[in-house]
Parts: sequence; C-alpha cells; structure tokens
Amino acid sequence: MLKITKATDPIEVKNICVTIYANPGIGKTSMAFTADKPLLLDFDRGAYRSSNRGEVVQVESWADIMGITADDLKPFRTVAIDTAGRALDALTSHILRTNPKAGNKVGGLSLQGYGELKTIFTTWTKLIRSFGLDVVLLSHSDEQKDGDEVRERLDIQGGSKNEIYKASDCMGRIYLRNGKRTLNFSPTDTAFGKNPAQLPPLDVPDFAQTPDFLATVIANTKAALNRMSAAQTEVASTQAEWRDKINACADLDEFDGMIEPIKALDTAVRDTLKRLLVKAAKAKGYTFDKSAGHFVAQQAA
Repeated sequence: MLKITKATDPIEVKNICVTIYANPGIGKTSMAFTADKPLLLDFDRGAYRSSNRGEVVQVESWADIMGITADDLKPFRTVAIDTAGRALDALTSHILRTNPKAGNKVGGLSLQGYGELKTIFTTWTKLIRSFGLDVVLLSHSDEQKDGDEVRERLDIQGGSKNEIYKASDCMGRIYLRNGKRTLNFSPTDTAFGKNPAQLPPLDVPDFAQTPDFLATVIANTKAALNRMSAAQTEVASTQAEWRDKINACADLDEFDGMIEPIKALDTAVRDTLKRLLVKAAKAKGYTFDKSAGHFVAQQAA
C-alpha cells in the first residue's frame, strides 16, 4: 500500500549528505573526523596525515566497500568519503573491469558507462543513509580562470560532479580569510554552495579544542531543516483550515466576512487565501470590487 505523507504532516530530517571541498592541505580530512562517530573511507590514502585521526578503512578498490552492510556501520553515525573524486575513479575502474561494454575506444567510460557510474554511486550513498547515517563527501577544489576571476569547482570527473550537487543537502568550501580557515556554505558568484540552514561563514577552530565541530554544524543544519518542515506543515494546516471555511461560503455576506480575517493572517498564507477567496466567490457569481473593498454580484452579460 502506498504510504502518502500529507501536506499537513511533518517530514523529519534524520540524516543528510554534506559536501565539503577545498584545496589540498587545508584540513578537509581532519574536519571529517570531527563529525559524530565518523568512519572515514580513505580512497585518497592520506588519512595518516590527519592530526586527529579516527577510525579508517583504507580503500584499495571499489570492491572493498561495495558490499558494506548496516552491521559494518553499527558503531558509527557518519560515513565520510575521502575523496569523492577518488571514489568515483575507483568505481570507474570497477565498471571498466566488470563491464567492458561500458568503456570507450580510448579507455574511458562511454555514455552508457557514465550512466552506470552515476546510478551505482547514487544508489550506494542512499544505502548508507538508509542505515541512518550522515554522509560527508570530501572533494578537492578545482580553480578555473574566467577572465580576471577564479572560479572554484569540485575536482570531480565529467558530469559526475552534477550527481554530487544533486545528492548534497548542503555544500561548503574551506578557504583562508585573513590568515584563518573559514567554512562557508553560501554560494557566491565564483563558488558553489548550498546553505539551507543559512549558516554564516564559520571560523574553523583548532580541532583538538573543538573535536565535535562538524558534528555541531551537521546537527544545526538538520535542526534548521526540521524547523522549515514544521513551518511548512503549519502553513499547510492553516491553508487547509481556511480553504474549508472559504468553500463553505454561500452568499455575499459570508464572502465579505472572510476579507478582514484573511488580511490578518501571516503573509505565508495570506496571498494564497486571498486568491482562493476570489476564485470561490467567482464560482458563486460574485466578483471583488477593489474600489469598494467588498464583493458584489457579477453583472449579467
């Protein structure tokens, strides 16, 4: 049976996918270890350089992690992929080895191969989230000159980066500002970002002093998304309640009686309900006279 979530029911955000990108050596991996009970899948084989290293899987090939299970991840609450670009490289090699038809004449992926790459990677990240874990995708930054500007992008092969953009609930970059590391989720004219929690640029602390930095950022983002869901639920509930009242109106006095109460409602619902009121009145043969400020009977043609 199809399980339908009503517009008036909240949707709880329990886990999210976070993408963090930056130039090499600025602390992406170390930041990932400040997530909530993290397990790092080390495709880059550079976790040993992290000063606050936690639990790690040193990944040699995609086959090492393709059969990951919920039991494997029971001790953890976050899976970090370091880096998403190297993970996709490993997956590319796996696809070419197991499906020769997915390759092209020069040894890369064909169009069909790229489709397989996107499908497998997206399905795999959704599997991790289905276990109740947050996913952190780390990526190197690719700087591209555009006239006098330098644009920052994810250093990920081909169209695969688009799948990362779509899968990410939030996306931030680490950069140096006045000699201090900054994590910024807001997009700019020259850099990508996703910032649903509307977080300000965050100073990146000493992780020895703040070992739960990324855990706090992720928790704050989920809380913001859940507040948004609650607000949307309240709006939907208010609209449904007033829609029933409007549809119950039968004469001019009843339609006029709706005008002032609707004006007093929050702007999130007011304009929509005004339109519904005018539409319902029209169906009953009335029109709104703007100059008079009330409904009147429509003139016969």
